Parts: sequence; structure tokens; C-alpha cells
Amino acid sequence: MLRPIVVIWDNFGFSHNDRCEALAKYYYGRRDIVGVEISGSSDTYNWASEPGVGFRKVTLYSKKRANEISIIPRAYYTLLACLRLGRADVFLCHYENFATFAVAIILRILGSNTYVMNNSKFDDKKRHLLREAMKSIFLTPYRGALVAGARSVAYLRFLGVPSNRIATGYNSLSLARVRACAGCPPAPEGAPLAERHFTIVARFTPKKNLFLALEAYSVYCSLVDTPRILHLAGYGPLERELLRRIDKLHLDERVVFHKSLANPDVCRLLATTSVLLLPSIEEQFGNVVIEAQAMGLPVIISDNCGAWDHLVRSSVNGFVVEPDNAEGLAYFMKVLSTDENLWRQMCFEAQRSAELGDVKRFAEGVAAVLGDGDKDQALRAPGLQSIGSFL
Repeated sequence: MLRPIVVIWDNFGFSHNDRCEALAKYYYGRRDIVGVEISGSSDTYNWASEPGVGFRKVTLYSKKRANEISIIPRAYYTLLACLRLGRADVFLCHYENFATFAVAIILRILGSNTYVMNNSKFDDKKRHLLREAMKSIFLTPYRGALVAGARSVAYLRFLGVPSNRIATGYNSLSLARVRACAGCPPAPEGAPLAERHFTIVARFTPKKNLFLALEAYSVYCSLVDTPRILHLAGYGPLERELLRRIDKLHLDERVVFHKSLANPDVCRLLATTSVLLLPSIEEQFGNVVIEAQAMGLPVIISDNCGAWDHLVRSSVNGFVVEPDNAEGLAYFMKVLSTDENLWRQMCFEAQRSAELGDVKRFAEGVAAVLGDGDKDQALRAPGLQSIGSFL
């Protein structure tokens, strides 16, 4: 049997389980798949740690959050978990973390191969030369990288990772799980357009640009005779401010506020949605776009969203708008809420593009990085051809 594959994340939610289960299916009988989570609860998301199916899962700290664990114990217990498996192919996140950096170096010295998982883009935020130079140093222990899309590939190349060692497919979800949780077929089947609503699923943080989304929704309401309801689902520090803005814009009767929906509830909400909105100022990818497309939904996203590279073709399966363009967002909302023929056509296109975000792409990307699969497979998605091909 080949070396085991070890995948390490701070915490395992549904998306991480999807990916490890896909790996276990892809490598069935050839490689052991082991998922290592640092903490049993997430620093950022409200998901709960979930048991794995088809792969072995190891939790280092069941009662602490990852940000509560200092560098030395985090590095020590991560190393210990890996060394118990012998030489392995190890995939790690958060390469800029000192504990992760130490683990990657020691594993390479001891004969394991290490690979970085990353979905950052150069345009996520303002970059500083010294910090970027440090990142290049922190990437030296890795033999390759698994990333999200074209801009992630370009960013890793900028940091010095050769293009022939980079594959895409990192951000992916199980389409089958999303559809099973939704409990109905993807659009345009299911609820008729007249009964569907707009939906935003996002953490209530500044980078999600929710105040602009509410402004755009207010403009949209002024453009049509019978506005669709907007469902806003999420959690975070801006909750009270968002409620105040909704009241100020006189949208109380038009915005349905959901707090901390579990993922199955999100899937069921998408089952009655017409269009997903994601106008983020900063968005490394936007996994909810995959969930929306799994349910056949067009999306309106900002050009900062990494999912644009990989999943969204403007005017084909959705629209792309600048994150400061409330009028443009409102216009596209009007178009998709009033032109049923266009909406139905985009629904079929969304179903097609959803396959590019299916979790099998993660397994194919891992295989491409390891040299086990088709090395060109991960660069066949729209928007990636200009990046180059694997050698």
C-alpha cells in the first residue's frame, strides 16, 4: 500500500468531512486517509466537529479552540499524531502559523512529504513587501500546493511555488449531500419562481459587505411592483447594526432574519431561493456559491469572490458586480426576478457549473499534486487555462 495521506485542519466541519470522505473513496484500498483536527470547535464558524465516514479522524484538543492552544503544544501534538503514522503525504493549512511551519520542516526532515492547502488571492487585501517575503520563506518546506482557483494559483506562483506543483480543487463540497439536505430537486424544478426569495448566507462581519447588500435591496424594492422577500442568514458581531439598518431602510416586513442556521437548514433555505447574493469586499472563495449551484441557483457575486474564477460566468450562470456598486446589484436582482426565461436558463447553467465545485475535484487535485492522477485535470475549469499546465 502507498503512503497514508494525512489532512490537517484546525477544525472539521461538514466541508472538511466531505473532502476527506471523497479522498477515502478515490483511494479506496490504495491509501489510508487520516484527518487530524487541532480543536473540536471552530474559532470562526458555528459548525460542530463531525465524525468521519470512510476515513480515520484524530482530534488533538476536544475542549479547546485552536486559538487557545499555544505554539509549542500545538506543534508537538500535531507532530506526534503524524509520526505515529510513519512516513506520509501530509496536507496542512495556515502555512503562516509558526506551529505549522515547524511541523512542516520536521516532517520533511523525517522523510514525509508536506503540501500546503490555501485559497488566498493577492487582491484579498493590501500587501506589504516584507510580509510577502516572509510568506515565501514559510512556504519552503512544501513540495506542492492545493488551492482554490486561478487567482490562488497566481498568488502562490508570486510567492515562489512553481506552477507544476500547484493543483486546484481545494474549495469543494459534496453536491449529493447538499441536495439530500435540501430535500428537493435543483431549480428550476421545485418551487416556482413566483414563490422564491433572495438569499444571503454570510457571517455578519464587515468583509461580507452586508450594509451595501441591504442598500441594494432597498433600491431593488423601488424598481419593481412586487419585491421578493430577502432572507438574511448568518451570525456575527454586526447583528445589531444590521437590524438597525433594516429598520432605518424600512425593510422590516421584507427582510427575514435567520440566526446561526445549521448547514442542513441552509440547504433547505436554498431550496426555495431564486438567487444567492454575495457582494463581499473580501472573499477568498465563497463555499456558499457551490451550495447555491448545487441547488441550480444563479448567483450575484462581487468580483472579489474567489468563486468567480472557478464557478461563475457572468451573464451565463449569474452576474458579477463591483463590491461598491449598489445600483448594479439592484439592477441584476431586478433582471433575475422579472425575467423567468433568463432565470430558468441560468438555473440549468448553474447545475452544469456546480460539477466544478463537487468534492471529487478535491480528490482529483490531491491526486494531481501527488502524481497519482491526471496532472492536467485540475486546470481544466473555465478561467484557469491561462495559468499554464502541469509538466
